[in-house]
Amino acid sequence: MKAIAVIYGSDSSEWEVSVRSGEFTASQIDGTRFDVYEVFARFGSWTLAAYRRNGGDRVAIPEGERPVIDKTNFSAVVEGAEVRFEYAYIMQHGTPGENGLMQGYLEMIGVPHSGCNAFVSAITFDKFSCKSYLKDVDFVRCADDLFIRKGEQHEALAQKAVDRLGLPMFVKPTDGGSSFGVTKVKKIEDFDKAVEDAFAEGKTIMAEAAIVGRELTCAVYFNGKENVALPVIEILTENEFFDYEAKYNGHSKEVCPAHIPDALRDEIQDTSKKIYAHLGCSGLVRVDYICAEEGLYFLEVNTIPGMTSASLVPQMVRAAGLSMTDFLTTVIENS
Repeated sequence: MKAIAVIYGSDSSEWEVSVRSGEFTASQIDGTRFDVYEVFARFGSWTLAAYRRNGGDRVAIPEGERPVIDKTNFSAVVEGAEVRFEYAYIMQHGTPGENGLMQGYLEMIGVPHSGCNAFVSAITFDKFSCKSYLKDVDFVRCADDLFIRKGEQHEALAQKAVDRLGLPMFVKPTDGGSSFGVTKVKKIEDFDKAVEDAFAEGKTIMAEAAIVGRELTCAVYFNGKENVALPVIEILTENEFFDYEAKYNGHSKEVCPAHIPDALRDEIQDTSKKIYAHLGCSGLVRVDYICAEEGLYFLEVNTIPGMTSASLVPQMVRAAGLSMTDFLTTVIENS
């Protein structure tokens, strides 16, 4: 039985979402083929939170009794014996799991892992860098934007952003997810506060022109032979945009498969596979878009998309007629 560590928790504002994603993922991995160990990792403290072995039930470990992970060889002592984890399924939203740091550690010690490599993870995690890799391609559009590093703010910045991007616009951290620190700015007077909120999440932010259209998303994975696109989802929200409240507190509706023309569905799936290949992605990746009158706009890539039972990717998997267990086995065996 191959020992798989599902790593969750993170150093970012998304750590609680990460825990839910990790616990769900661990519960869906085939226990007849793999022993599953749940590693809670936050601010350098890595402990074994639970495990499931030999097809048995999940054993949760109380907080004060959790074995510490030995980072020299990525192992833990379980029931008196050392277990070396042979594969890592990374479910950390935000740093260090989504920006390449965890991938770099695993790659240095020779442990295979899910998802993209360290370099690709670092590029895709930073929204501005990722868009820079796609600005010159001919298969998707990118909204105009303005990059801002902490300490570079000046009195004329708000006017510069409005002159370049118009209103409304979005101000967001270049890294991070779950819409933490994201503001839709409708008035120039609100720009400075939006910048302050975005900088609370990181040292670099971006202002981005707001594109009016339908929000759509599609995931891609490698099945061992080819890149496969899952069904497209349309996101409908009663909020200003698909923010944290909409994502996790019931203020949105996801339509899967999306009620869109077949030609648009095919375009989104094909574009998603092209982006996956162009960026050098591997494992499971989700790509988000806005479909405007003038065409399809790229929003961002999620190399570790949410994986709670209600998350977008599990909905896509079900719509494709696949079981989560078989799907995860495919991802594990081909990443």
